[in-house]
Amino acid sequence: MAFTSSGQTSSMSANAATAQSRRSEILRDLLPVALNLAGAQHDAFSARLADALMQQSETSTDSREANLSFNVSNLLKNNSYAFQHLAAAFLKENLQRELGMLERGSYPAAAKTDGALSLVSYEEMDNKLQIGAGSRPFEQQHADAYHALNIRLANLLQRDELSLSQNPFRPEVFLSAINLAWRNFDPDPESHHLVMPLLRPDVFLQLSPLLQALNDALIADGILPDLQESYRIKKTDGHSDATRKDDSAETALLQKLKRMFAAPEAPDDIVAAAATSAAADVFEQRGDSGLRLANMLRADYPGPAPQASGATRQLYGFLADLQQRIADQGFGGDASGTGAVPPHSSRLAEIKGQVPRHALTQFDENTIDLLTKVFDTVFRDTNIPSEIKDLIGLLQIPILKAALIDKEFFFEEAHPARRLIELLSKSSVAWDPTKGYDDPLYQTMKRNVGRVQQEFDREISLFSIVVSDLERFLAEEEEQAAAGVLRTPITEALQREKLAQAHTAAKSEVAQRIGSGEVVPFVETFLEAKWVSVLSLAYSVRDEKPQALQHALQTMDELIWSVKPKISQEQRKELITKLPALLTMVNKWLNVIKWEDADRLRFFSELAECHASIVRAPLELSPQRQLEIAVEAAQKATERRLEKRAQTQQQTVVPDDEFVATVAGLERGAWLEFTPAGDAPKKVKIAWVSPLRSLFIFTTKARQEAFSMSAQQLEQSFRDGHAQRMVLDGLVGRALSEAMEDAAG
Repeated sequence: MAFTSSGQTSSMSANAATAQSRRSEILRDLLPVALNLAGAQHDAFSARLADALMQQSETSTDSREANLSFNVSNLLKNNSYAFQHLAAAFLKENLQRELGMLERGSYPAAAKTDGALSLVSYEEMDNKLQIGAGSRPFEQQHADAYHALNIRLANLLQRDELSLSQNPFRPEVFLSAINLAWRNFDPDPESHHLVMPLLRPDVFLQLSPLLQALNDALIADGILPDLQESYRIKKTDGHSDATRKDDSAETALLQKLKRMFAAPEAPDDIVAAAATSAAADVFEQRGDSGLRLANMLRADYPGPAPQASGATRQLYGFLADLQQRIADQGFGGDASGTGAVPPHSSRLAEIKGQVPRHALTQFDENTIDLLTKVFDTVFRDTNIPSEIKDLIGLLQIPILKAALIDKEFFFEEAHPARRLIELLSKSSVAWDPTKGYDDPLYQTMKRNVGRVQQEFDREISLFSIVVSDLERFLAEEEEQAAAGVLRTPITEALQREKLAQAHTAAKSEVAQRIGSGEVVPFVETFLEAKWVSVLSLAYSVRDEKPQALQHALQTMDELIWSVKPKISQEQRKELITKLPALLTMVNKWLNVIKWEDADRLRFFSELAECHASIVRAPLELSPQRQLEIAVEAAQKATERRLEKRAQTQQQTVVPDDEFVATVAGLERGAWLEFTPAGDAPKKVKIAWVSPLRSLFIFTTKARQEAFSMSAQQLEQSFRDGHAQRMVLDGLVGRALSEAMEDAAG
């Protein structure tokens, strides 16, 4: 028995050790997930931070701060790879430390005494406070994702709960790493206070996809899969099924792409190696203070820098030569230039045929095939004008080089090069053909495409710069339109919606009071026909005159009270006392809404008779008669209540259909094509949506015409086939999905 017990104990210990090893392995596997997703964003993040610093320089009222912001912005733009490698190194160090503490369950004790606090410098305390304050917007924005991740990590480690302060992937860890990277990137302490306030959610690394991936990784390992939906943020509950389908399709696409690019023949990371070496050389020039940073950067590539294979050099040389020849042709009045092959066609299939076979790896061939599909999709899209397709066609070689350099192009919707294709495609419909090549939108597109065509070599950040320039132009166009042609329609629409909202609230107030069936018929009719208008007016001016609404509601309640039976002398005296002021107030409100016809005299005549009958009714009533009167009143109230309910049920209620959901999903910036009966199709943009989504304002391409439409009218236009949405988003993703389906077939 003793031997058996010992054996069971040994077996249980072995199982526990295996389980612990498995938990540690799952936890360690989260590190590369976070680092890879953060690393893929460093390029775009650096560009956004540089833009924010430049904008700060332009808006600062302090000349010294403006000059400093300008200098560090240029420093970051010119040495972005150095900053990115520092950021990656410090983030890796932070995450490794936090994961280790999480696994061991040991966390640094908080300082509890003044003596302990005195050991911390003022600068360090201020730095911690800034990071803490900067973390809060991220914590609020991603509260659901962090909640789900906390639960899963606690479940993995067999703990009751895990607080956000113990989560290794909390915003503070990322902000701290970037802050350390900057302080080492630019040793000038004067610049340190500039960057931290700029690390806002719109500038910083996007944590949403990173947290999504961490949760998905734990789900894949069987850690509480049923929480999968708890941290996903949906626009409306009605679109949850569509969202799940989209998520499922996107996941399947990513899995197929990962398998496609998992070949071991992927080319050496020449760009990263060269950038690392150059950054290390910059830091070494600082002397002893820069040696540690240089060594940290070179740690990614111990030994000699990797050399490109002969095939890779031959492919890059061919592409560089072809890009230069196209750039040398320049732009004419239009985008086509003077080349024998117009840009409005796919060059990539031709390139694949011209490059010697031994110069292409499987990675290269897959990249060219997928990009061929992407550009073919652009050229087939009838929503994109041919003149804009010509511009996009000029990007084929630079985009190919960018995708060969960074395969995240296929995985990340936010990849700068991918965003450029999407932005050009989506905004192309706004081009005004009547202005031709002189349209400012076309000129902005042409300038940015030309810059990429002529300047792009290996700096992916160039795409971020041109995307920012194009987005800035589009935003300014929107502001000008809002200040011009849209100002009056928006003002009128807001007023109409405010009045409609006031009318709805007024009808609700009246319905609540007459729903009991206790209000006498002629007063009920009066309230529905006229007092709704009074309350609508009072609600519409509630912000300016809140007492007006209170008086209108009080007057209505007193009117209803006045026509109810008064069976005691005290009640009748109260009625006689209040009646003059009540009638005066009712008349004042009716004067405001300008009710002057004979029906007004008839109403007050009936009201006077009602009041007279109440006052003249016998006072001395036996208990039996009082009971009869009460039962009679209750019966009448019940009959009226049932009558109104029957009227409501007879009203035809149109159930929601797919077109209601379609309109509910429309957002500002979407393009629609209207085809009224007998008229030519017209492409219009949703320029404004009212706060309650009851009104939509549209503009034409030239932005010289604006018209509004209610949500119900828009739903009916979709229902009648006179309106349809132009699908302009996600062009690259659709092309990749089609390519994967074709490959599977």
